[in-house]
Amino acid sequence: MTLIMITTSIMVLMTISSGMFLMYKEYKTTKSRLKKVLKYNLFTFIPLLIGALVLLAPKITFAVSNGMAPTDGSGLGYIAAALSTGLATIGAGYAVGAVGASALGAVSEDPKILGKTLIFVGLAEGIAIYGLIVSILIISRL
Repeated sequence: MTLIMITTSIMVLMTISSGMFLMYKEYKTTKSRLKKVLKYNLFTFIPLLIGALVLLAPKITFAVSNGMAPTDGSGLGYIAAALSTGLATIGAGYAVGAVGASALGAVSEDPKILGKTLIFVGLAEGIAIYGLIVSILIISRL
């Protein structure tokens, strides 16, 4: 468990430091280069995540069998709440990025449509609020 926490921390620090290094050197990135870096990050993070689950599963089942953890299934409710918030936030970030870039281009051509573009950006941000509301409803039912 400690080994996985240390390697995950090292991986996160290496990712941050490599990003800062590329930014400091004003490295001109291409899409293929970014895809390559993302692929390496995922191929190191996903096995670490699976390893953490494999190492922690026996401890969790031991805690449940000894009555140390709740057995009413509320853990799945917390996972559902976390997933609803997390996935909605990821979707909202992608939507705001796409809509914001398009809105900026449209406003630069015609400044009169600023109000309309703000409405579209606000709708994209609403996705995250919907996910938060769903997670609050799930947690209130536990």
